[in-house]
Amino acid sequence: MATKKLVIATHNKGKLKEFQELLSSLNVQVLSLGNYPEIGEIEETGDTFTENALLKARLTAEKTGLISLADDSGLEVDYLNGLPGVKSARFAGEPKSDARNNQKLLQLLEGVPPEKRTARFKCVIAIVKPDRSEYVVEGSCEGIILDQERGTGGFGYDPLFYIPELKTTFAELELALKNKISHRGQAMTKALQILERMF
Repeated sequence: MATKKLVIATHNKGKLKEFQELLSSLNVQVLSLGNYPEIGEIEETGDTFTENALLKARLTAEKTGLISLADDSGLEVDYLNGLPGVKSARFAGEPKSDARNNQKLLQLLEGVPPEKRTARFKCVIAIVKPDRSEYVVEGSCEGIILDQERGTGGFGYDPLFYIPELKTTFAELELALKNKISHRGQAMTKALQILERMF
């Protein structure tokens, strides 16, 4: 029997690792855009997380002929009216850099008291089949932006994203626990139910 395959529409190794962990209960081979260099970088031209996730999943399903999963996720900071939002990965401009993005966020929030530094990570996952049927789910996780980085795990804004109930940042969490409570973990729980039916 041929191994069932699922393509994650990402080049991000950190994200791929999280997805492989989250999908470990499914008996499928998890591939990424790294396996399909001819697809290249997919431009995220949507105005919302949903538009971007669908755009990436549609293109990947079309090019690979396999069930494709894409997520678009980002950080929404209330004090900044929802920024960086869909621009999270490239908040500080090109080339994208986690360090520069975090630096820019800290500068914009300089002197802002903790109670006004509320934020959430949001994640939208799109699953597209080669027959063009589509499924969209989402998850979110509330927190506060610290005034300095803490922790060495995770990626992106994780060292600044503090969860008061756990008294820890995303970058200080063990991957298994992060996957349970994170925006991506929540969206993935919903996506798993869809994928289990498919496979």
